[in-house]
Amino acid sequence: MKYWIYTLSMVGVLFGALPAFAQHNLKQLWQTPDLPTPESVLYVADKDDPYLFVSLIDGEGNVADGKGGVAKLATDGSVIEKDWLVGLDAPKGMAIFENRLYVADITAVAVVDIKAQKLLKKIPIEGAVFLNDVTVNSTGVVYVSDTRTNKVHRIVDDVPSLYLENVANANGLKAFGPSLVVGAGPELLLFGADKKPLVLAKGFAQGIDGIEMLAKRGEFIVSCWPGLVYYVSADGKIQILIDSQAQKINTADIGYDPNTNQVFVPNFFKNTVTAYQLN
Repeated sequence: MKYWIYTLSMVGVLFGALPAFAQHNLKQLWQTPDLPTPESVLYVADKDDPYLFVSLIDGEGNVADGKGGVAKLATDGSVIEKDWLVGLDAPKGMAIFENRLYVADITAVAVVDIKAQKLLKKIPIEGAVFLNDVTVNSTGVVYVSDTRTNKVHRIVDDVPSLYLENVANANGLKAFGPSLVVGAGPELLLFGADKKPLVLAKGFAQGIDGIEMLAKRGEFIVSCWPGLVYYVSADGKIQILIDSQAQKINTADIGYDPNTNQVFVPNFFKNTVTAYQLN
């Protein structure tokens, strides 16, 4: 009990005053079909024309077959370029810093020049088995999770190093300032500069996949791959927004537009991306 009170007080310090718990829902806006095994959606806040990147595995999730790539969609769901980037293996999480797109690709992080629409390099991660999500902070430090080895790696100036270990089923990531939010199985954890975990929320029915921080400080949208999407309040309460497990509609690594409050959900085995209005 004391630990939970301490957790809430720390969240208050980090994110501000705790808001009253309110009910939320997702209303479907559109759905884009014919996207081969979409794993992650990334909202790109281009000042002239915002758009979405979608990582496409198009094969097995752990096989280096060269079939993977990245599609580019408009925020209304129309396809701008299905084969915006090709030649990856099993791309998953993505993040952007300046003109670079970083993509987790099994055992390496692909670095893509966005303007040139060109793969610049791959940064191998020593000992990696199943790189999953990627996030980058405001100074350009990149973090990538390896779910199979329970580790999080950090990349600074294209040089990787081990950042966290023994983080069970580390998957979804979200960096802000010097801190890092990690989806570790059924728990949402916060790691500060001291690398000590603080439980933000727990009790998710499946392992966490995607994490998006909302405009309201300390609140998140969290997806679990088998077909669950949750709203997480700053006090750690969780609310199910989508449960499509029975229909076998997977909900992988979500994207989020903070300007419109829209959530973009890749439906892994259905080969679709579905957009929702968050209310």
